[in-house]
Amino acid sequence: MDIQMKRGLLDVCVLSSIKNEDSYGYKMVKDIKPYISVSESTLYPILRRLEASEMLTVKSIEHNGRLRKYYSITNKGLERLREFKEEWKEIMAVYHYITREDVVND
Repeated sequence: MDIQMKRGLLDVCVLSSIKNEDSYGYKMVKDIKPYISVSESTLYPILRRLEASEMLTVKSIEHNGRLRKYYSITNKGLERLREFKEEWKEIMAVYHYITREDVVND
C-alpha cells in the first residue's frame, strides 16, 4: 500500500479507535491491528501529530503504579472522521470505475 495513503488511513483509524471511549497506545494497536498493520513505534508519532493538530487530547492516569497516557478525541478529530467518510465515497467511486472491467469480464 502507498505509504502516504496508509499514513492517512492510520490517522483516521486511530481517531476511530477513540471516538467512543478514551484509550491508551497498546490497546489501540490491538484494536486496529486486525484491519491494518500498525506497531507501537508507528502509533506514537501518529498520536503526537494528532495531538499537535488538536484532534485528540492526552491525560496521564495512574494504572498499577505507573502512569498511562489516555487519549480522547476532540471535536476537531470528530470532524476529521466525518470528512474522511465523505472523501471515502469519492475514493470508492474511483475504485468502482477502475475495477468495472473486472466485473464485466468475470
